[in-house]
Amino acid sequence: MKAETLIAHQRLARYFQHYAAILRGRRALVVGHVVSFFAKGVAFIAAQNVAKDPRVQPSARATAVIRVDEIDASRHLLIAGPTASGKSALALAVAQAQGGLIVNADALQIWSCWRVLTARPSAQDEALAPHALYGHVTPDRSYSVGDWLKEVQALMGQRLIIVGGTGLYLTALTQGLAYVPPVPAEIRAEGNALLRQPDGLTQMVNALDRLTKDRIDLLNPARVQRAWEVLRATGRGLAEWQADTPPPLIGPADSQRVLITTDRDWLATRIARRFEMMMAQGALDEIRAVLPDWDPAQQWARAIGAPELTAHLRGETNLETATELAIIATRQYAKSQRIWFRGRMKNWQQSPVISGNNSQSD
Repeated sequence: MKAETLIAHQRLARYFQHYAAILRGRRALVVGHVVSFFAKGVAFIAAQNVAKDPRVQPSARATAVIRVDEIDASRHLLIAGPTASGKSALALAVAQAQGGLIVNADALQIWSCWRVLTARPSAQDEALAPHALYGHVTPDRSYSVGDWLKEVQALMGQRLIIVGGTGLYLTALTQGLAYVPPVPAEIRAEGNALLRQPDGLTQMVNALDRLTKDRIDLLNPARVQRAWEVLRATGRGLAEWQADTPPPLIGPADSQRVLITTDRDWLATRIARRFEMMMAQGALDEIRAVLPDWDPAQQWARAIGAPELTAHLRGETNLETATELAIIATRQYAKSQRIWFRGRMKNWQQSPVISGNNSQSD
């Protein structure tokens, strides 16, 4: 195949559509990138690169190594990793090579109002392999991990490639999720109003029972509000409800679980360049479309970068500052993901992204 220079993105979809037909021992070389598929899946190597302009940026180069013969096509495949680590590219490559339905496990990519800002698979990506649970929830709806599990369960009659960075979704999928009664709309509205108050989060934390306080992230407004709403609606703490947890939807014997790990500095560079690409691809247009209905307390408004870009469009900050703050927010989100993965996914198969200096810090 003729060598060519490609502008990389969060996903490597455009690489793999050229290589899906060469699974019987042929090799393709792309300038700065090598993608190899050997007969019977001896190896799968995907070099990733993120650029903020048409030139490839060597400092962002890294290689994620996955052995195809280590991926069991007869079982479900679960892929986790921090934002911008190349999860969707791996899922697409496996789906094209082995078959399977790619299922979203990212709580931000479910919303119909976001595509660019949440790095959802593009229409071109979706045309290369079947996808499910992306952009299917309208902003006027509420959506929970329980809703997501029910939708995944409805898809279980086929091989699933479940990919995402929402640790709560993946943990519930593999460890089970306790039934918690739905929260009435009026209590959710009460919680939204309370959270908008300067000391609203503190009030919610103080109202929680001790066992729930010990189990949730008290600095996460969404988690605190959820626990507060459950207590307000049922009179029982969230931790008490969670004590009755059913078996997981997908057990260890039914799935292969891959966790992509990255060098912190490499990922920070990739995050910054990816966000600049998002800006060039229309992230501000997505914000403009939802601006009349903007409410930071709503679930859909928690997309990373949305509050910062909204502030810019409202004249509260300049674009440069908004962009810098959004990139910082994304790095902080990636850090929280890594913490979750380290604490709850220790038994997952580790797939490191090997950067130029081979550092695996953080």
